[in-house]
Amino acid sequence: MPSHQRALYRHLMLEQVETLIVGGGQAGLATGYHLARLGQSFLILDANERTGDSWRKRWDSLRLFTPAYLSSLPGLDFPGLRSHCPTRNEIADYLEAYAAQFDLPIRRGLSVDSVSKANDHFMISAGDRHFEAKNVVLATGAYQAPYVPNFAAQLDPGITQLHSSQYRRPSQLADGDVLVVGAANSGAEMALEVSATHRTWLSGRHPGSEPTRPGSRVDRLLTPPFWLFLSRVASVTNPIGRRMRPQMIKATLPLGRVKLKDLESAGVVRLPRTISARHGRPVMEDGRVVEVPNVVWCTGYRATFDWVHLDVFDQEGQPVHDRGATGVPGLYFVGLFFLSSLASSLVGGVGRDAEYIARHIARTDTGSTIRRPLLGRTQAAATSARTSSSTST
Repeated sequence: MPSHQRALYRHLMLEQVETLIVGGGQAGLATGYHLARLGQSFLILDANERTGDSWRKRWDSLRLFTPAYLSSLPGLDFPGLRSHCPTRNEIADYLEAYAAQFDLPIRRGLSVDSVSKANDHFMISAGDRHFEAKNVVLATGAYQAPYVPNFAAQLDPGITQLHSSQYRRPSQLADGDVLVVGAANSGAEMALEVSATHRTWLSGRHPGSEPTRPGSRVDRLLTPPFWLFLSRVASVTNPIGRRMRPQMIKATLPLGRVKLKDLESAGVVRLPRTISARHGRPVMEDGRVVEVPNVVWCTGYRATFDWVHLDVFDQEGQPVHDRGATGVPGLYFVGLFFLSSLASSLVGGVGRDAEYIARHIARTDTGSTIRRPLLGRTQAAATSARTSSSTST
């Protein structure tokens, strides 16, 4: 097709929207909810075929550390017992029910591969679909690309290697020992799980542990003030949070559920950091070479915003923003770790940031005027749903 015909085709296929939300997880849904309440027109693009699939694709035994009553998005309580720590499928189903409850406009199966700006509007491409928007909210999270060290390619091809994003259950692993690389929460939980069927080695520095177990009596007593600290004190809206933020961005959080004695009781062998490969085998920081047929990389994720062609990132590729609002008018982030507080990336904490960004968009769009709400169902129906869901099991 000649270039002029391609340009015409692209123009004819261009869909215009007021605000485009990239990402259909908790951050995108919460932002959509608040935009609808403020009468704003918007569209959510979700790369998944089903709302909540980003949670369904995680490992089978995953549970939140926060109880259900602190794991709700705005407008709809998480169902079940208040003290219950939801499973991955319960979270996924809740997000799906949330999108349906408020009839949020979502296009599924569309992965955005380019965001740029032309004149006063943003141009967004998702495969062969193209959009023009006045505002764009990036709600994909900061860490979407699994990170594995380069020397992983030097390991023997006979070794089964999985990143934590690929791990679902121990049956995926070959017979024999397992080396779990990375001793933070995911690594500790996976090491404990696979130790029931495989001799397990856990490599990495111990990040420390929270003083209580999720769901314990002491934890239930301490959780409300701790949540207040996460969401209000450890926030950029006060001096304490502003001092904390630079350190917390690079910190490894302490273990929330697994304790060292749990690993010891299960026979998990602790090792130093894994730093290289030699003769196809992983090498520890102390020079030890470990002979294992399985390696699970719990080495985290990296920012993947190379598809955003706008000058809003620092030298490390991290977004530069003020509570989610960037220096490019109309471009926003929601759902990043410590966007405004330590609770910003949590299911129960993202709503506050989503409301802030939605109000920022509404003010920019209409001055001080707030339009009629555009929620797909009435607020009375939503209130009724919250009441009924809080009593269900």
